[in-house]
Amino acid sequence: MTVRLLPCGRRAVLVELDDVLGFQAALSRLDLDGVEELVPAARTLLVRFDPSVTDAGRLGAALQRVSPVDSAVTDAGEVVIPVVYDGEDLADVAAETGVSVASLIERHTAGSYVSAFCGFAPGFAYLTGSDPALHVSRRSSPRTRIPAGSVAIAGEYSAVYPSASPGGWRLLGRTDVPVWDVERDPPNLLPPGTRVRFSAVPS
Repeated sequence: MTVRLLPCGRRAVLVELDDVLGFQAALSRLDLDGVEELVPAARTLLVRFDPSVTDAGRLGAALQRVSPVDSAVTDAGEVVIPVVYDGEDLADVAAETGVSVASLIERHTAGSYVSAFCGFAPGFAYLTGSDPALHVSRRSSPRTRIPAGSVAIAGEYSAVYPSASPGGWRLLGRTDVPVWDVERDPPNLLPPGTRVRFSAVPS
């Protein structure tokens, strides 16, 4: 595994690698002195540290010795998202991928997803684990408003829109499950590491 370390100010190191979740899981178990926060992204992990306890040099040396572990072992649990598959892009995605709408729904619900990281908006989890046949590009022209609860795909990811916002992902359906709720503790239903399944339900 190739790991590249980049300094990020006085309080963080950016780790570039392929298996972000596996590396994060391993690092979480080590409980390294001074590490305050781990922030995953698609191909990077930001490691924030307390400079009164450690520094970038010592932390970097420790990070180089970390080996990824099975990221499926997590305390975050599994969340089942019921979906009404009636999205505006459902038929177009089926045609583009060369399958029927029924087959598209079967493939999407058969996936075993994991929240890899969150971004774009609070609670917007990028879910890995999609069937490669469903890896489609974003829309060429984003919509100005996508309703909260919209279930969508783009590239290798699936997602549930946590709030109404602009967006260019392909809409497959909708759910009533609030993935971001400031009245809930914690507000994010799908933090990194959470296993996710989609379940088709009638409208």
